[in-house]
Amino acid sequence: MAAGAARRLDWVLIVSVAVLCAIGSLLVWSATLPGDGGDPMDSTGHLRRHLAHLAVAWVACLVVASVDFRTVRAYAPIVYVATAVALVLVLTPLGAVINGSRGWIVVGAFQFQPSELAKVGLVLVLATLLGEPRDGESRPMTRDVLFCLLVLAVPLALVMLQPDLGTTLVLGAIFLGMLTLSGAPFVWVAGMLACGVAAVFCVFWFDLLEPYQLDRLATLVDPSADPQGAGYNSNQALIAVGSGGFNGTGLFQGEQTHGRFVPEQHTDFIFTVAGEELGFAGAALVIALFAVVLWRILRIALGCDQPYPRLLCVGVAAWFGFQTFINIGMGLGVMPVTGLPLPFVSYGGTAIMANMLGLGLVLGINSRDRGFE
Repeated sequence: MAAGAARRLDWVLIVSVAVLCAIGSLLVWSATLPGDGGDPMDSTGHLRRHLAHLAVAWVACLVVASVDFRTVRAYAPIVYVATAVALVLVLTPLGAVINGSRGWIVVGAFQFQPSELAKVGLVLVLATLLGEPRDGESRPMTRDVLFCLLVLAVPLALVMLQPDLGTTLVLGAIFLGMLTLSGAPFVWVAGMLACGVAAVFCVFWFDLLEPYQLDRLATLVDPSADPQGAGYNSNQALIAVGSGGFNGTGLFQGEQTHGRFVPEQHTDFIFTVAGEELGFAGAALVIALFAVVLWRILRIALGCDQPYPRLLCVGVAAWFGFQTFINIGMGLGVMPVTGLPLPFVSYGGTAIMANMLGLGLVLGINSRDRGFE
């Protein structure tokens, strides 16, 4: 990256994400320490893999940030098609079922989750379609929105077949956020919201949810309904967060965390580790850092002269903001369990890479002239 472009990077955004990554690494380490009788030699196994994922992802982020806008825009269809093909491969014998969802491609020791990178592909293509009105038009028109709906439908349908409700919701949030701020006719925005309400009604009316999904929704309304079954995760998460008090029990000192009472605590429920071991103060710091990240991304969007880079930032902000809200809401018992990791904090390979690619797109916009042709 050129020295001039590096100076124009948003260092407040970079430092905020770096601090989230550092906190996440400590929380992953604590959540994966072996319990009683565990192998002490494996006490840093997850941490080392997590740090390796972060290192590769940071490099990818800086590479993307150094790429010219027009190059990124030109490769958007290729990225979209590649992720769509990967989502199809998930449904073949190459796909593997992990935690009840057929969302992974596993070849030997290599594991890859295409639905995470589908978020990047969708943001890129929607920014191109909604951010480049035809000659003589100043905003997307009906035909543009219809084409965007078709573009959304492909990854949405493939992710639903896995099934992966969490990622389905994130893709929908990305589309709605970008459509709302693209200047498209308001009737389409209102129509999308109405369709969403109608879809929820139809899901319940025609009994389209799996039994375990209905159980999760039931325990959201009444967490005590099935404390040893569907409500177990939410109840244990609340106990872990509540036991931290204001200052927390101390890093590596959480009884709920090291007793393995909360499942998937290093991924989906990583926020409960922060709540227990870092307390209200530490959990509030994590939330504040995410607020700073979203503020800086939207600030960059407001400074863009052209719709394409502005919508790129809006798409990434909608992605990070919605996913953060759902994940933290799961830990606090106010949102249903959907299996979404906390961006930049949770353990993962493909998810971390996707998050960093999204960050790189935003940083690249801020480091260059935003009024490009």
